[in-house]
Amino acid sequence: MSDLLLVRHGETEWSANGRHTGRTDIPLTARGVEEAISLAPFFLDRHPALVMASPLRRALATADLAGLTGSATDPDLYEWDYGGYEGVTTNEIRKTTPDWSLWTDGVPPGDAAHPGENAAQVGARADRALARVAPVLRADDGDVVIVAHGHFLRVLTARYLGLEPENGRLFLLRTGTVSTLSTEHGLPVIAGWNTRP
Repeated sequence: MSDLLLVRHGETEWSANGRHTGRTDIPLTARGVEEAISLAPFFLDRHPALVMASPLRRALATADLAGLTGSATDPDLYEWDYGGYEGVTTNEIRKTTPDWSLWTDGVPPGDAAHPGENAAQVGARADRALARVAPVLRADDGDVVIVAHGHFLRVLTARYLGLEPENGRLFLLRTGTVSTLSTEHGLPVIAGWNTRP
C-alpha cells in the first residue's frame, strides 16, 4: 500500500501570530514562500499517483512552490471553520473563557461565511477525503499527497489512525512540513511527522 503524505501550507501572517485562520483566504508570507520552496527537493524524485489540495490560496501556492503541479482541489480539505473565532487568537479567547479548547469546546457561530464547525463535522470531511484516496493508496501505484491546513490535517491523521476527531489535538503540526501516514503489517501508522527536507 502506498503512503499518504500530508503537507501543511507555509506560514501566513495569521499563522505566525496565532490567529485562527479557517476560510479567510490569505497569502503566504515571504517565510511561508521559502518554506514551500524548501519542500521541493522532497518531491523532486517522487511521482505521486494523486495530489489533492485545499482550494485556499495558501495551500495551492504551497503545492505549486513545492513542485506539486496539477493538484486537484477538494472543498473537503478546507481548514476548520472557526466561526465567530475566525481571526482571533487562543489567548484572546481565554480572556473570557479561561479553559477554552477548540478540540472540546468548539466555536461560536460567525457570519454567513463562517458558520463554524465542531470536531465531528471536521472529522466527517476528513473521512470523506480518506474514502476518496483509499482506492489510490490500495492500488500501490504511487503515494497520495494532500496539501492543506494544520487543524484539518491533525483531524485527518486521527481519523486515519482510527481515533476520534478530537484526538487530533495530540499531533502538533508545523507550517511548511511533510508528514507521512503509512501502514505496518496492515495497520495504519505515522511513519514521519513535521519533516523538513
